Amino acid sequence: MKEHFGLYLILTDPAAGYETTAKAAVECGIRYLQLRMKDAPRDEAIRMAKTLRGITAGTETRFIVNDDIEVAMACDADGIHLGQGDMPLAQARARWNQPGKIYGLSTHSLEQAEKALQEKPDYIGIGPVFPTATKKDHDPALGIAETARIAREIPLTSVAIGGITPENLPELLNAGVGNFCVVGAVNAQPDPKTAILNLRKIWESHAF
Repeated sequence: MKEHFGLYLILTDPAAGYETTAKAAVECGIRYLQLRMKDAPRDEAIRMAKTLRGITAGTETRFIVNDDIEVAMACDADGIHLGQGDMPLAQARARWNQPGKIYGLSTHSLEQAEKALQEKPDYIGIGPVFPTATKKDHDPALGIAETARIAREIPLTSVAIGGITPENLPELLNAGVGNFCVVGAVNAQPDPKTAILNLRKIWESHAF
């Protein structure tokens, strides 16, 4: 069954700091919070992951680590999100052989999303929807219509990602996309809680 939760937040160099932004996400009941520290040394990422695991433990917020399964294992995260060029899902499951862990997978086309059905992730990311400056060498933007088509046709929980802002979110939601991920729309704001609540208000006004 597809999950319907709205905002999925990725933490990357938040202006208010990782801990403050994570606490805001938990206070707002965000379902998914992902740590993405791509250029940080692994020991630094592990330290931060353990801190955020402490903030999210016992809450409604599921803590996900981006890419690095060693970091996810070290902090006992709720799950890991993998890209197309990362460790295959089957290998990740074999390496982290614990029941109940969540596995997310990025997809950038309908073909990749269809292939993901065989790998059976718990959810897929679909994007980038719009051009984005938060990720180097990103795939071509899919646009709203194609993102919505993939989300509609693939029987997996999906999250639209890439360049999503409060300004373009309503159009995305109107197209039928129920879950969306942001980076800059929250990380760039000095008051993350207000930014999160604003995005939630937009989402709730387009309730399905």
